[in-house]
Amino acid sequence: MRGILVAVVLCLSAAVGARAETPEEWVALGTRVHGFFGGFIPAGIRIGLDAEERLKAQPRSLSVLYYQGEKAPCPCVVDGVMLALQASPGQGTVQIAAEKAPAGLMAVIVIRDRKTGQGLRYAIADEWLPKMLAWNKDEPLKRYDDAMQAAGLYAVAALPAP
Repeated sequence: MRGILVAVVLCLSAAVGARAETPEEWVALGTRVHGFFGGFIPAGIRIGLDAEERLKAQPRSLSVLYYQGEKAPCPCVVDGVMLALQASPGQGTVQIAAEKAPAGLMAVIVIRDRKTGQGLRYAIADEWLPKMLAWNKDEPLKRYDDAMQAAGLYAVAALPAP
């Protein structure tokens, strides 16, 4: 009996630290903050969640530097990243680079742990632009699902601490 209680407490402890957002909650939050839940928002959410997991980071502990590509119509991906990481320009944890992303890339997102400097570089190729814009023809929950399931949506590389 004691073993079962310990297992239940461990599971509940893990659940308390887990993310509580459902797809519906992400759509509602993205719509409320950004004004529209287009295909770029869930792509950013996916990247932010991935970075948090890979860097084993807590919310609000990561910083973001976003480079927009020449062909991207907007930097909306960064809004999704901000939502997932609970980062913001007001906290000094999100910056939009003055420089553009390298040719052939729709966006480059550099995410770093604010304490350790350990980081990741995410790159979304220009070829994703028409696919992501096409997601806007579907309902918001479908856009979310498409972004979360899109194989090869981004390339990610580890960055050493500066």
